[in-house]
Amino acid sequence: MKSKTFYSHGKLLLSGEYVVLDGALALAIPTKFGQSLSIKPIEETKLVWQSFDENNEVWFENDFELNQFKPKNEDAISKRLSQILNATKNLNPEFLNTQQGFNIKTNLEFPKNWGLGTSSTLINNIAQWANIDPFKLLDKTFGGSGYDIACAQNNNAITYQLHLNKSTNQVQIDKRIITEIDFNPIFKEQIYFVHLNKKQNSRDGIQHYHKNKVNTKEAIEIINKMTLEMIHSKSLEHFQNLMYEHETIISKLTNQIPLKEAMFHDFDGAIKSLGAWGGDFIMVASKINPQQYFKEKGFTTILPYKNMVF
Repeated sequence: MKSKTFYSHGKLLLSGEYVVLDGALALAIPTKFGQSLSIKPIEETKLVWQSFDENNEVWFENDFELNQFKPKNEDAISKRLSQILNATKNLNPEFLNTQQGFNIKTNLEFPKNWGLGTSSTLINNIAQWANIDPFKLLDKTFGGSGYDIACAQNNNAITYQLHLNKSTNQVQIDKRIITEIDFNPIFKEQIYFVHLNKKQNSRDGIQHYHKNKVNTKEAIEIINKMTLEMIHSKSLEHFQNLMYEHETIISKLTNQIPLKEAMFHDFDGAIKSLGAWGGDFIMVASKINPQQYFKEKGFTTILPYKNMVF
């Protein structure tokens, strides 16, 4: 096998967080930041793995056996990576069915704590390498709706919706409806993404949602209409109102306090959580540049829309 490089985009979920799991129509955007995976044949019969951060510094490295992918050094990251590789092998028995070793390098373009998809970009890259369905690999490893995998594969904004089979005791995904769209709001220069200085665990957020959710059917119908309105919104004021209404619906559904009410009640503009509430990035829509406000609050990672999105 020759040297190869694979690449996947990061992700942001602008609408439909949580309820996307139950079939709501969601608006998602791939980010300018992503992750690459490069493989290079070596003479040794093992996998030599190195992961580099956005500063090109090694943040993880280990060796793995070729057959069962047993790591040389046991740690949480190595165990998780071993699980992913074994799941990949399960989906494609021909994957690494060789005595040929490889040097593997992953390169992140964003800090790990940003929550833009360190895991989903890795899953999509490995799936490309092994020539398997990345959604199946996601189901066998991290789980979730899969919108992040769809973002990893696309260059433009998408709507994402699961068609669910609820005829059995266990809800199953019949199909994923992924539609590439033209999302280019005329007020995009007034949209910003602010990082909350902490990484939110999506699996914890999903567990909280399933434990607390009520009246999802009605909420999903409203969110579906709201997602379409956000896509076609022609004014900042209208978009801000949609952000506020969306936060209100999800807060009632999950029994959580909207972020603006909890932390930024004096902010003159709209604030919306993205993905699992309580961490990662939020979306801010404001007539005036909000950077000074958030910096004074201690939040210094503030990206204008054009710096985050294609």
